[in-house]
Amino acid sequence: MIGYYSPEELAELGFAAVGENVRISKTATIYNTGNIHIGSHVRIDNFCVIAVSGGAALRIGSYCHISAFNFLNGLGDITLDDFFTSAPYVRIFSSSDDYSGEHMTNAMVPREALGTESAPVRAYRHVLIGTGSTILPGVELAEGTAVAAHSLVTRSTAPFTLVGGVPARKLKDRSRNLLELEKKYIHGRTQG
Repeated sequence: MIGYYSPEELAELGFAAVGENVRISKTATIYNTGNIHIGSHVRIDNFCVIAVSGGAALRIGSYCHISAFNFLNGLGDITLDDFFTSAPYVRIFSSSDDYSGEHMTNAMVPREALGTESAPVRAYRHVLIGTGSTILPGVELAEGTAVAAHSLVTRSTAPFTLVGGVPARKLKDRSRNLLELEKKYIHGRTQG
């Protein structure tokens, strides 16, 4: 049984910050931990690969769940605000190679020959990304955005919308009831 890192083991991994009740699978592969900030009540499941590099930072808020086989990668910052959820096999990229042929590609050639383009990615509060979806550099997923399974998100979204497809487009509006549930169950109060 492999399980999750203990709080003591997490401290030894050298993260920039780690909150309370953080569970990271020992099968996850995480690079550059010194650039990663993790809030409280976070779970990162089996076989995730997290590889921010080149000085980029990853910031994960509180009450977040990154499901199995997720891949977060790039030379730009990635920010996942509170209540972020990703289903299995989600990919988030803050960098992309140049496909025009003007530059070389791949991690084994000199950096000067690359045409990599990078831009920060941000998922605001209460974002949900469905299985098999890909988020590209520069995308901002507005508060309450839900991404349908197997979607390719190439541009930023509007708050509380469901987007889906290749490329993703708005499918419909999303309920805001989850904000009341947050108040009731997380903050211990209801609106009066």
